[in-house]
This record gives sequence, C-alpha cells and structure tokens, in this order.
Amino acid sequence: MKRIALLGMPNTGKSTLFNRLSGASARVGNWPGITVDLMSAKILLGGHIAELIDLPGLYDLHGFSDDEQVVRHFLSNHTVDLVMIVLNSSQIDRQLSLALQIKQLGLPTLLLLNMQDEAKRAGITIDTVAMAAQLGFPVQTISAKYGDGCPQALQAAALVLNTPVSTIPSPAHVAQLLEVDTQIEQTMHNIVKHAVQMPTQLNDETTDRIDRVLLHPWLGLPLFFLAMFLLFQFIFTAGKPLQDGMAWLLELFRTTALEPLFASLPAWLNGLLLDGIYNGIGTVAAFVPIIVLFFLVMSMVEDSGYLSRAAFLMDTLMAKMGLDGRGFVMVLMGFGCNVPALMGTRVMRSRPMRLLTMLVIPLSLCSARLQVFLFMIATLFAASQAAYIMFALYMVSFFTIFLTAILFKHQYKSTEPFILELPPYRFPTPRQIWLRGWQEVKHFLSRATKFIIIGVVLVWLLTHYPTNVAPASSATWAGQIGQLFAPVLNPIGIDTQLAIALIFGFVAKEIVVGSLAVIYGLQGDALSQQIAMNIDWVQGMSFMLFTLIYTPCLSTIATMKSESKSSGFMWLSIVWSLALAWLISFIFYQGARALGL
Repeated sequence: MKRIALLGMPNTGKSTLFNRLSGASARVGNWPGITVDLMSAKILLGGHIAELIDLPGLYDLHGFSDDEQVVRHFLSNHTVDLVMIVLNSSQIDRQLSLALQIKQLGLPTLLLLNMQDEAKRAGITIDTVAMAAQLGFPVQTISAKYGDGCPQALQAAALVLNTPVSTIPSPAHVAQLLEVDTQIEQTMHNIVKHAVQMPTQLNDETTDRIDRVLLHPWLGLPLFFLAMFLLFQFIFTAGKPLQDGMAWLLELFRTTALEPLFASLPAWLNGLLLDGIYNGIGTVAAFVPIIVLFFLVMSMVEDSGYLSRAAFLMDTLMAKMGLDGRGFVMVLMGFGCNVPALMGTRVMRSRPMRLLTMLVIPLSLCSARLQVFLFMIATLFAASQAAYIMFALYMVSFFTIFLTAILFKHQYKSTEPFILELPPYRFPTPRQIWLRGWQEVKHFLSRATKFIIIGVVLVWLLTHYPTNVAPASSATWAGQIGQLFAPVLNPIGIDTQLAIALIFGFVAKEIVVGSLAVIYGLQGDALSQQIAMNIDWVQGMSFMLFTLIYTPCLSTIATMKSESKSSGFMWLSIVWSLALAWLISFIFYQGARALGL
C-alpha cells in the first residue's frame, strides 16, 4: 500500500482538503512511536490503494514545537511514497520555505497552492510551470473549499506515484537530512521573484472593513459576547421544536413497540431494558437535534476566521493572567471537547505556558456538559429564560478559567512571545459545515453510546439492588452511596439522586442525564416533571454549577496525564476543579437561600 503524507502550514486549508479527499472514510489512528492521534484515510489513486495521513500543521520543519517534532518523527521513521504540501496561495512569499525544506529531503513531492480564489481576488498570479521548474516537482493551484483544481491535483499525485524513481530516501536518510540546515531564505526569494507576481498592496478591503468594527478596542469584546449570546438564543429557539419532536417519537416507539414486545419478559429484565437502557439512551437521544444544531453553528463561526479575532482581542487580558491569545483559542476549542483542546496546546513551546493552559481548559463548557444543562434548563426554567441561563453558565465558565489562571500564573511563568496570523474572513460552504458538524456529532454519539450503555446498566443495578427494597430508595446500593456523600453535598443543595448522577459523571458527562432517567424510571416530559417536583431552580442551578466545574471525564484526565507527562499535574487539576466546584456551588446555594430564594 502506498503512503501519502499531507502536510502544510496552519490555516492553509489542509484539513479541508483532507476531508474533501477522504469523505466519510477518515479515521483516527495512533501511529507507532508517535504519542498523538493522526487522521488517516484510504483512497484510490493511480490504480493504487493509498493511505493518506493528515500530519499536524507546522511553520518550520526545523522548529521545536511538539507538532513540528511529530512531523519530523513521522518522516524519519516511516517510508513515504508521496508528500503533498498544502500552502496558501495568497501568502506564498512567506510559506514557500516549507516546500523548500521538504525538497531537501528528496522525497517524491507535489505542491498544492490552495485558496487560489483568494489569491485571484488579491491580484496575485503564480506561474506554476516556472515554479515547478525551479522546485523540481509538480505545482498545482486548487481551492479545497470549492473543489476547484482538486481532480487535476489527484491526477498529478497519481502521476508522481506512478513515475518510476531510482530510490525513495529511507527514513534513516531523511532523519539525517533533517539535521542539516539549509540556505532556504535566498532560494525562496529567487523562486518568488521569478514565478509570482504580487500587487504592491494586497486588496482585502472587505476583511479590513469588518475588522475595523469587530477588532475595535472598545466594541470588539462586547460584540463578541453579544454574538455568542445571539447564537445560543438561535440554537434554543430553533432546537426546542426539534427536541420536542424527537422526545415524542421516542415515547411513541416505547409505548407502541417496545412495551408490547418486552411484556412477556421477567420483570427484572423488562425493567432493565425499558427503565434502564432505553430510558437512559432515549433521554440523551432527545437532545441530539440541539447538539447537531450547536455544532453546525459553531463550525460556521470557527471556519469563518472570527475565532482568530477573538484570540487577538483577548490577548491583552489573557497576558495579565499568564496566558495568551492561543490559550483563549484552546479554551474556545474546549467548548466542543476538552480532549482535542488539550492536545492543541502542543503549538506552545513554553512548558509553563502549556501547563497553565492545560489547567484551565477542563473548565470549558464542553458538549457533554451542554446536554446536561439543556435538560436541566428545559426542566426548571421557562423557554424565555433558557438563553440567559445558558449564557450565564458560559460566563461562569470564563470566570473560573480566569480565576484559575490568575491564581496559578506565578507557578507557571512564561516569556514566550505570542504570534498570531489573522486569516481573511471566509464563509464556509454547506459541504464544509456539514462535514465539520457531522465529525463532531459522530464523536459525540460514539462516546455517548460507549459510556451511556455501560453507565445506565450500572445505575440500574445500583438503584434496584438489593431486590427486597423499593427501587431508587435510600436502602438501595445507590441510596447508600448517596448517603455517604450527603455531608459534603447537602450544603450545596444536591440530593441523593443528583449525587449518584454526579458520581457517574466522573466517567463521562454524557451519563449524567441518562442516569437520572434510570434513577427515576422515567423519560421525556414525565422525567422532567418528576425532577421539577423534587428540586427547585436554586438546587438545579447549584447542580449545574457543580457539573460545569468539577472533575472532567476520564478521557480528559487521561489526555492531561499523557500531554503533561506528570501524574502530579493531573491530580492537581482533579483536586482543584473539585474544590472550586464545591466552593462556587456553596456560595451560590447558601447565598440564594439567605436571600429567601
């Protein structure tokens, strides 16, 4: 099987091209000797079954960031039949150095100049024939976003694969060459001089006009938070009918199909299947439409280039807390999932900066917590209040992040400079939005399926044994566990049932809502009504605050240990998040009760 390495600088559209070439066949795999997950996909190219590996974005093959070391390690330890380099056509004068560094390795190479549409608008013309002649390998202009030039690029790649070569440099030889410095800058200057025509001033008036408003020193941040609030308002308004429809379908399926089908089963098995597994999974499934909508909207925001502006706006504030704008981007990434956000800190060369960023990322309101809040908000608050409550939870998330950074910044001091490139504004295509949203939803569903089934079965067992007591009562195993934690949780308004859900939330937050469905033996509106009868909004808000802040899922903890290479740091994160969660919930709950709420 042929092996193709896809690499390029950050923000050059490499992932967009990978998604276009791989479609839905992409998978995540851990390569031997590399402690990170790389995306790979099998594609048919030039009569060969080829494996396309998406390597991390990097600026310099000779740099020292973790991502740069991953790429060097891969090229030094694996035979590569073709390197496909993706660069931004509109920034070719700054990015061509990476192609020249790859040229020095002697590997079969194809250079893809992406974003040709933006280069054309900027008045940049590139003579690909002249550039290819000087580089010694094919050059093709493409637009991965719209698919322009991609078929021709695949034909060029197939031609390279099928062209006989005397020898492909061995990984050992590549490793040796990577240690040799080269006269890259002068060569790059000569190629750009003879093959690229650039206007005196690049034309990007639209981006400049938008940035004058969105990057305004006084209006920038308020506009960012207003935009986030409006997004939440839209997601709740558009998602609520979809959620209600999904809940109705699930209830209808239970009453008309499952209950008659399982009626002849023993009572314990009937209860496990319906009140345990189906209620648990069904309650979570009812929120999938809103989760899908959330990811689709956020994918548009991320791909538009706006989040880079948010990082720029937040850099001054983050610097006062020992972080920088990249940390803010990782925090925003953590709103989807904490795990890739933690892995994304590899771009930071300063270990103290990286550790401080990793310490605050688990406080981001991730998608797993999101479904818990969607359920509790729908249960305890009116629809008109929903967006305000969710926005408040996001603000609390930011508050805990800032507080943690301020308290620990002296322990993790860093002097690494912050460099950020602001890409032009781009509106993603419907295909990009769908692929990005589907990848996030698929990740959510795979985690939910894996953890929820195991979790709800365990919760059902704990709430139904011993068999000679009332289900979910204080005499069950679950009740006894809840009573054990009562002295700690009662002061923050969390009862036995909520305590059991929190305990299973240590494994994965996706289990929390499913656990409640199993504990109460109900789902849908019946579950919401029962919870609303058992707790008031103050208890519910305290529960959400604790869920927001306390120890993240096992996947996040494992990733933190792997990325920090320190068990002590991992335990610091766990203990700190638990203590902070209890303290904030205590202040809120006791304060609200003192005010008579």
